[in-house]
Amino acid sequence: MSELISSPANKLIKEVASLKQKKYRDNLGMFIAEGLRTVEECAASDWPVQLCIYTEAVATRERTRRVLDRLTAAQCRMVIVPEAIYNKLSDTEQPQGIMVVLKKRQTTITQLITSNNKESLIVVLDGIQDPGNAGTIIRTADAAGCTGVIILKGAVDIYAGKTVRATMGSLFHLPVIEGIPPEELIAGLKSANVNIFATSLQKSDIYYQVDFKRSTAIILGNEGQGVCQELIDKADACLTIPLVGQAESLNVAVAAGIILYEAVRQRATL
Repeated sequence: MSELISSPANKLIKEVASLKQKKYRDNLGMFIAEGLRTVEECAASDWPVQLCIYTEAVATRERTRRVLDRLTAAQCRMVIVPEAIYNKLSDTEQPQGIMVVLKKRQTTITQLITSNNKESLIVVLDGIQDPGNAGTIIRTADAAGCTGVIILKGAVDIYAGKTVRATMGSLFHLPVIEGIPPEELIAGLKSANVNIFATSLQKSDIYYQVDFKRSTAIILGNEGQGVCQELIDKADACLTIPLVGQAESLNVAVAAGIILYEAVRQRATL
């Protein structure tokens, strides 16, 4: 059964509204995933949904009704709100009338590496700030069959609304670790005998000349500054993508796709 909440002063509504701010997402360990496509992907995953908030109007649509029924069957708390309240909870310009609230999930580097029975392929985001770039990289990592994604301390908040939407549901398909310091990353990867490759424009190997068949972590750097020197110094190799034309550089999400699919190509021959 769904419950109706019509007061903006309701405690639950205030708590959900607070999740638009990072400090409250961190304090409560919760985040919002909004939009029908994102909610569908979430409901189809094994990520438990705590709460679904939706409007009466959106519930009349057959596609939305199917995902609402699925969430109800999974014992999710279902709440109907007036459109005016929903719009205050939403952080999109054109709200779709449905969102879910979820608990963050965190794993360790060791668990990430040992969670599968094949050679790991991990993407590391160092200092990337743009939610669109981060979300696209997570989506690409999902498509390329990566083991998981690690977000280093100081990079974009993957649980911000824009980032969650940019993943197009891939956030729910593969493990993501956030807030890891560089030294912890290096220690964890080296102890597990994982190759560390950092992208760089200087003193680098061309990306298709390195061996991706062993367990590998690929570090992608900040949009303006690239990978930090500390990580470059600790990397087993630095990778570059040849620029044939006059462009100064590639978008980091594009670079991620190029490198990851070279790894996919190499591993397909195993």
